[in-house]
Amino acid sequence: MLNNTQSLDFNRMRTLSMFALAFCVLSLTSCAKRPATTDVEARLTYDEANDPLEPMNRSIFAFNTLFDDIILAPTARLYRIWGPPDIRDGIANFVTNWREPVTFVNDVLQAEPKRAGTSFSRFLINSTFGLLGIFDTASNWGIEHHSEDFGETFAVWGIPEGPFLMLPILGPSNTRDFTGFVVDFFYDPVSYWLAHKNWTYVRYGRLALKGLIYREENLETLDDLSKSSTDFYATIRSGYRQLRLYDINNGSLDTSEEDDLFNQELEDDFDD
Repeated sequence: MLNNTQSLDFNRMRTLSMFALAFCVLSLTSCAKRPATTDVEARLTYDEANDPLEPMNRSIFAFNTLFDDIILAPTARLYRIWGPPDIRDGIANFVTNWREPVTFVNDVLQAEPKRAGTSFSRFLINSTFGLLGIFDTASNWGIEHHSEDFGETFAVWGIPEGPFLMLPILGPSNTRDFTGFVVDFFYDPVSYWLAHKNWTYVRYGRLALKGLIYREENLETLDDLSKSSTDFYATIRSGYRQLRLYDINNGSLDTSEEDDLFNQELEDDFDD
């Protein structure tokens, strides 16, 4: 049986999840439909229509940029300098491996049995032969990694993305992906087990470490994009939507229209 602390934690998880789901449903009722066109003007109109909270989002983005400049980016650079490549790879592999149960659950919910089998096999192999995931043995055996989350599952179920959101620290999102993030965080098997053990600091530390790894891996990409964009916020917003479209379709979608449009926006930035 759960003790009082665990019961309180479970109730908090349930309350947050229900709030996020309700927020998603309410927000999606006014969601604009993505235009199936390469017309830049139509796409920009869509962006404006589907970003009703833009003033607030830009304020949060400014805060995130300041946080990145002062804390996150310098920490990521120190992590790269002080952490040998093999050590960093081992940490990244470990974090990735213990997210495989989330991917497995979402593969099942998306009716993707083959991909679910891949996720299960990777977790089993890397947790044993890979020493809890420090070594990506499964990839060496030809079993390639893929990632799924509940935001993608919502998309597969036909739920539209909803208005764009810029979340403090966490970055770009939308109501569908934010809801999926809440569900993934509180109900993924590993996180649930950590909650049962009352190891809350490990759960949040795992999330922070994932963000640090991502920032270190994208130091040059994000820094170059920041310098080359006349409107960094709009570029991040468009790039996030394109990336999510790619992820939702498991990398197999012909996104030529999206690519043409996004590239045109980047070219406009570069020309300016």
